[in-house]
Formats: sequence, C-alpha cells, structure tokens
Amino acid sequence: MPAERIPASLPVAAARRRRLRADRARQLADLLRHQILAGGFPRGVLPLENVIAADYRASRNTVRLALDLLRGEQLVERKAGVGTVVVCEKYAHGLDRLQGLAETLHEHGRVTNEVRTVGPVSAPGPVAHRLGLPDHTDVLCIERLRRLNGLPLSLDLSYLPMDVGGELLGCDLESTDVFRLLETLTGGPLGHAEITLEAVNADAHSAAVLQAPRGSAVLMLERLTHLPDGRPVDLEFIRFRGDRITMSGVLHRSV
Repeated sequence: MPAERIPASLPVAAARRRRLRADRARQLADLLRHQILAGGFPRGVLPLENVIAADYRASRNTVRLALDLLRGEQLVERKAGVGTVVVCEKYAHGLDRLQGLAETLHEHGRVTNEVRTVGPVSAPGPVAHRLGLPDHTDVLCIERLRRLNGLPLSLDLSYLPMDVGGELLGCDLESTDVFRLLETLTGGPLGHAEITLEAVNADAHSAAVLQAPRGSAVLMLERLTHLPDGRPVDLEFIRFRGDRITMSGVLHRSV
C-alpha cells in the first residue's frame, strides 16, 4: 500500500507557526525585560503565567517561551512555591551627560577601583592619532577593574597625554573618577566627548577579570573626552558586563 503523501504546504505552515510563536515570545520578552529593569514587579516576583497571558493577550506557550528567554539571560529564575522571580539587577548608565562611573551610579551604591596597570607607555599609532600626538609619544596608561558594591562591573583602559596624565600618578585612582581628578588638575570642567558603543565577545583576560563566561558578550564603550578648548585628553576603552548594566539617555530630534 503506498504511503500517504503529505502536502508540501503542511511543513511550511508548521514552520511558519513556530516562527510566529518565536517572534511573539521575543517581543513579549522585550516588554517583560523593560518591566523588570524599571522595577515594575513588586518584591521582584513576576505574575503567574496565566496572568501575563491575559495582560499581554498572549498564549501560554508564548509566555513560557518568553520566560525561557529571560531565564537564558539570567534575569529571572523559577523558584518552587514562589514562581518566576527577578535574580539579577541591572544599573542604568546615562548617555546624555559626561560623567564618571561613580557619578553615574552613586545612587546604586559604592564604586571602587582596583588599579591593575598605571604608568607611561609608548602610544600605539591609533592612540597617538586620536590624542593628537606624534606616533610613539609616551602617554599614561591606566587599567582599572571597577566594582559596584563589590561586584565586578567594568574593565577600563585609559590613555592620557603625559603633560596632563603624569599629574595623576600621585592621585587616588582607587576611589576617585579620572574625570574628577582631571577637572581638579586643569582647574575647570571638561568639555565634550565622542562615544561609540558596541557589543564584543569577552576575550580570556577580560572574562577572567570581570568574572564573566569566556566569549560572553560585553558592552564596549569607546570614549574620547576633550577639554573645553577642544583638545583631546582622555581616550578610554571600557568593557562593561552586559548582564549588569544598561545604557540610557534622552535624545532630541533636531529641526
């Protein structure tokens, strides 16, 4: 007896349903993530799956898939007798003001710094170019592991011209933002900064220092800060643990 033929359209339709369900789960996860980060769930406990399904007009399967995505991000976990609870707090780092990390996160706790490297180095070509210096000019290199309430948060690598940066060698780099020190040394506020933000995979060194899984994504902020007269004075490469930080700001559309 010949096997019954399956219409070619059936696997296509099933695949389309799976894709739509996955799309809806991702969209729901985005909404729930926002609520989590905004502190929208009292005591850090998410509503029951059927309540979420009713609130967001989603199927129970879609809700389960969305929660699986958030569990994969280690934002939530399932606890017997309690339900789905928030297990990871992220801190908002503002992008609309030029501030050091301790200034930005002061309301969340104490920022401390472990100075891993500090001293003059011969500037690589791209560093010298960004700082407006001749190639191989000595610059001050500072690498610090920065912690918030004792937890590793970022690995900061900074390059500064020696006529300015050299003054930092005798300063307290363990408990003070470089921005604060620069403004004290120059006698006035900093000017502006150019920033680039991207996700990169953590190399073995960064992962070990930040206590993050090797190869996991980290947020990399490249920032070139200028004095009020436009002179570049601080080139930074900052790797943030992506599971502990969010970037936020207010943007205005120009006319």
